[in-house]
Amino acid sequence: MSSTVSHQRDTRSLDYAIRSGIAGGLAGCIAKTAVAPLDRVKILFQASNPDFQKYAGTWTGAYRAGLAIYRDGGARGLLQGHSATLLRIFPYAAIKFMVYDQWRALLIPIRDKETNLRRFTAGALAGMTSVTFTYPLELVRVRMAFHSRPSTHSAGQTRPSFLSAMRVIYNEGSTPSPATLATTTQVFERFPVFKFYRGFTVTMVGMIPYAGTAFLTWDFLRAHFFPVIDDHSKRPHPLANLAIGAVSGAISQTVSYPFEVVRRRMQVGGLTRPDRWLRWGETVRAVYASGGWRGFYVGLGIGYLKIIPMTAISFAVWQGGKGLLGV
Repeated sequence: MSSTVSHQRDTRSLDYAIRSGIAGGLAGCIAKTAVAPLDRVKILFQASNPDFQKYAGTWTGAYRAGLAIYRDGGARGLLQGHSATLLRIFPYAAIKFMVYDQWRALLIPIRDKETNLRRFTAGALAGMTSVTFTYPLELVRVRMAFHSRPSTHSAGQTRPSFLSAMRVIYNEGSTPSPATLATTTQVFERFPVFKFYRGFTVTMVGMIPYAGTAFLTWDFLRAHFFPVIDDHSKRPHPLANLAIGAVSGAISQTVSYPFEVVRRRMQVGGLTRPDRWLRWGETVRAVYASGGWRGFYVGLGIGYLKIIPMTAISFAVWQGGKGLLGV
C-alpha cells in the first residue's frame, strides 16, 4: 500500500508533470512530422478545397493529390503549414499527456476505482484542456495547409507564412456590412481574438469522443496485456506500445471523424464568409448537401493512414521519453 501511495504522490508532483510534458511534446512533434504530407492532403479534402475535389473519393486520390502538390511546390509544398503544426503540437501534446497523467491520478487514485468510464473521462478532459490553450495555433495551421494557389492580395507569394496567416485571420470581416453589423461581425470587431476560435465548439465536442476513446483504449489494452501485480507491472516493449497506440488511433478516429469534417469546414469559413461565424447547423447541412452521409467521412481513408501511425508513434515515444527521463 505504501508503494502505491508513493507512486501516486510522485505522479502528481510538479517534477513528474514537467518530465511527462516534455516527453509528450517531443512525441507529438515526431509523430506529426512523420505524417505531415498526409495531413496536408487530408485537410484539403475535408475543407473541400476546389483545386483538389477531383481527387477525393477514390483510393488513389490521396496519392494523386500528393503528386500534384509535389509538382507545384516540391517537398516544401507537402510540408506547407508544418511550421505552424510544430508550434502548436509541442504545447498541445505536452499539455495533453501531462494533464492526462494528472487527471488519471485524480480520478483513479487506487486500482479499485479503475473503470472504463474513469479512463474515458481522464482522456477527454486531457484533450479538452490542451485544445483550449492551443486552438488558435491549430486554426493558423489549417489555414496555411488549405492555401493552394497564390493570393490575389499578395503578388508573388506562393504560400502563406505563419505571421501572414495570422494577419489574414485577424483582419477578416474588418469592414462590416449593414446586414451583419448587429451579428457576429460586431463581436469580431469588438473582440478580434474570437476570430482565432472559428470551429472551437465543434472541436471541443469532437475532442470528447476522440481523446476519451484513444486514452480509454490505450489504458484498457495496456491493463489487459500488462496487468499490475503486487504494485508491479512488466514494462511493455516499444513494439507493444506501437501496436496498442495504433489500435487506439483507429478506434478514436472512427468515432470522432464526422466532428472533424465539420470542424475543418468551420475553420476555413473565414475565407468564404469572413463577416460572420459559421454555425453548426448550416455547416452540417452544407456537408450533407455536398456529399450525403458519406460527406462526413470524406478523407477517412487518409485519416486512417495518418492517425494510426501518428497515434502509435506518439504513445510509444511518450512512454519511451518518460522512461529516459526517469518517470
